[in-house]
Amino acid sequence: MISSWYLLVPVLLPIVCGLAVSFVKPLDHPKRRNPLTLASLALVAVSLVPIFLQGDMRLTLFTLSDALPIFLQTDTLGKVFAGVMAFVWLCAGAYSFGYMAHEENQKRYYAFYLCTLGVLMAVCFSGSLPTFYMFYEFMTLLTVPMVMHTGKKDAVAAGIKYLIYSVAGASLVLLGIFLLSPYTDTFAFTAGGVLNMEKAAGHESFILTVTFLMLLGFGAKCGLYPLHGWLPTAHPAAPSPASAVLSGIITKGGVLGVMRLVFQFVGASFLQGTWVQIAFMSVVLFTVFMGSLLAYKENGFKKRLAYSSVSQLSYVLLGIATLHPLGLMGSLLHVCAHALIKNTLFMCAGSIIHKTGKTQVPELQGVGLRMPGTLWCFTLASVGLVGVPPCLGFLSKWYLAQGALEITTVPGFFNWLAPAVLLISALLTAGYLLPVSIRGFFAKEEGPVEKCEVSWKMLLPVIVLTFLSVALGLCPQPLMQLFTSLSQGLM
Repeated sequence: MISSWYLLVPVLLPIVCGLAVSFVKPLDHPKRRNPLTLASLALVAVSLVPIFLQGDMRLTLFTLSDALPIFLQTDTLGKVFAGVMAFVWLCAGAYSFGYMAHEENQKRYYAFYLCTLGVLMAVCFSGSLPTFYMFYEFMTLLTVPMVMHTGKKDAVAAGIKYLIYSVAGASLVLLGIFLLSPYTDTFAFTAGGVLNMEKAAGHESFILTVTFLMLLGFGAKCGLYPLHGWLPTAHPAAPSPASAVLSGIITKGGVLGVMRLVFQFVGASFLQGTWVQIAFMSVVLFTVFMGSLLAYKENGFKKRLAYSSVSQLSYVLLGIATLHPLGLMGSLLHVCAHALIKNTLFMCAGSIIHKTGKTQVPELQGVGLRMPGTLWCFTLASVGLVGVPPCLGFLSKWYLAQGALEITTVPGFFNWLAPAVLLISALLTAGYLLPVSIRGFFAKEEGPVEKCEVSWKMLLPVIVLTFLSVALGLCPQPLMQLFTSLSQGLM
């Protein structure tokens, strides 16, 4: 048995190290700063193991009022997100040492990078909606400097746009907390929801409207239409390691918020068959198609991947919108698949841009001959995102389609519309990702081919993420068992 105070370790460890990086003079030099950064990232991942092995824990941080404690609490859902975030954050951090070697203001970047990880752990282990909201806002504020890192005009504009969209979405969530408080007995996340049906009687329409606004609020972080505009602006402006974690990890904070709201605050049973489920599923399906179509039409390398994230994140939201165990299973699987794959894609794109200076997809002919390891990883990750077996991306999309086919609480045309949109999106995904590999391997540049592969420090984390995205598809049994139990418990 470990004390509940141990919950502070994965939260405070990276924050303390981030502050040390920022203020301790000897850490100005990369030879001392980078080992400390890598060690702290690894220790956070390792420190989660006792929490995973322990039963549910609770730690009250402080109390705003007798009825409003701010506290951390572990559950299976939070542990899943914490594990994914910590591991991928470690890989992206290891990659960044090579990528950022010639960048200015490295100390500031790593300080915010470390502090953000600590806040992310607090987001995952938040025990109530007000606690979640508090750390969710901290997460936004700490990631804005990562978007603005270069200090260029477009980067500053992108950071401001990201902040405006995020604050607008969070404001809807905060408004919802105030408006729903009269109809709950507690703000603590509880499977099945916390609405008091006696208090809610006669106010169902109002509660549903507020819930929908909160879904849009959390959806802003996930790139849900119409609050998706920050992604294609922020990702190309940020350094590639920051783009990778913004797309693969930070957006998962919004996904976790949607899951907490639907399954542990309002309750799935309250939403099933309502206009909120129908409207949310409609917006999600539109975003899936729109994001894929815009990615297909976009020639900017990183911007194409950003539009791809708009679409793929709504795959996750689709599984939630089904309010069905199979759909939720697909959603959880896609959280893992997207985190691994999209970080791989952005890191490969960063490596190519870093070495060749080419930022447009039509310019990438022959890059596979110059950087074979990087482009092979990009290709395998692309195949996984399309949904080709045996990659994990295939398994997640299979369960998303199964969940859509099984639901009976929405009009019947959704049973075929959702799988059709998923199929069209998969074809578009192949259309905007695989040409990069085809052009890179088969379209040769004029003149001799000179190898310019990135260093092992940048390539190894990419290989690890690529390997896992395939290996977990080949051996999914542990994830399947975990997510089956989790989805049934949430429902």
